[in-house]
Amino acid sequence: MPAVQNVLVVGGGAAGAASAILLAEQGVAVEVAEANPDVTTLGSGITLQGNALRVLRRLGVWEQVSAKGYAFNDLGIRAPDPHGTVVAEFPDARTGGPELPATLGMYRPDLAAILMQRATELGAKVRFGSSFAELTQDDHGVDVRFSDGSSGRYDLVIGADGIRSAVRRAIGVELETRSTGMGIWRVFAPRPASVTRTDLIYGGPSYIAGYCPTGEDTLYAYIVEKVQDRSGLSPAEKLATMVELSQAYHGPWDDIRPGLTDPSRVNYTRFETHLLDAPWNRGRVVLIGDAAHTCPPTLAQGAAMALEDAAVLAELLTTAEQLDQSVFDVFTVRRYERAKLVVESSVQLGQWLIDGVRGDVPGLMGKVSALVSQPA
Repeated sequence: MPAVQNVLVVGGGAAGAASAILLAEQGVAVEVAEANPDVTTLGSGITLQGNALRVLRRLGVWEQVSAKGYAFNDLGIRAPDPHGTVVAEFPDARTGGPELPATLGMYRPDLAAILMQRATELGAKVRFGSSFAELTQDDHGVDVRFSDGSSGRYDLVIGADGIRSAVRRAIGVELETRSTGMGIWRVFAPRPASVTRTDLIYGGPSYIAGYCPTGEDTLYAYIVEKVQDRSGLSPAEKLATMVELSQAYHGPWDDIRPGLTDPSRVNYTRFETHLLDAPWNRGRVVLIGDAAHTCPPTLAQGAAMALEDAAVLAELLTTAEQLDQSVFDVFTVRRYERAKLVVESSVQLGQWLIDGVRGDVPGLMGKVSALVSQPA
């Protein structure tokens, strides 16, 4: 019998939905409280590497994910010259195993919809547009009062509510989230035939210009710049700014640019980072995913780390005979150093670009790949 019988998951993103799926599969009564009215409305594209795909297969959604996304097995590096010259091509590490592709790009809302549908099929109850107002716990459970006035008692609360986690604040965890000095423009757009994998351009007027195919007809493209306040721009001005920045980049970028026409598809965010010291719980409330650790997307491992957190936590909760601190201690032993390497490496790669120094990028990426090739 699992160590928990009923669980509240706060947050319906990748970490929260994955937790709900894996617990519900084992007969645990799960509720998901998601503050947004619909988890499928936000985001552009997402890059999922093999270790993320390995968890998605475990969740029983690999067929749907592979049908919606675009898989590829190599990576290109291009120069910031007038031709977008390819300067390096190499096979990407198949960190999920030889039977899975190295990388898959997809539309982030499609992934959210697939995961939430799987969770509900397994019996998880989802409360959209719902947040908690208060958490009160004792040695045997957690009492939760919700924003709509309803309440419930749970054996465990999982805080999977992102970088600015309200659960984290509610349990008194102080964590400094800091800017890394970079900001990223992202756009979801039509995919020209010339884009069949991720190519990265380092340098030029921006730090990075890249793209990732997300389907037969779609991609998301991104440009990383020195962070600045872009909040005052209208949607049309945001689109114009991204198009202007893209003018410095060529090769497939010349094919992508004519498709950058929809202002609603452009967004801008800052690169931020934090890492919570162990343990990641306070009593019967535990933090996972971006609530516990977050990193810039320079290594495309953020979603993978969140999915791995969910898989490890669910495994421990459904195999332990009782819920005590030893379960959470094992959880953070298995997750902390792995997440720490990914966070620090992601930040380091960006810092090398900011400083304009030639760091050992292949060595750093190889170290991360070797680690995440091993199951969490």
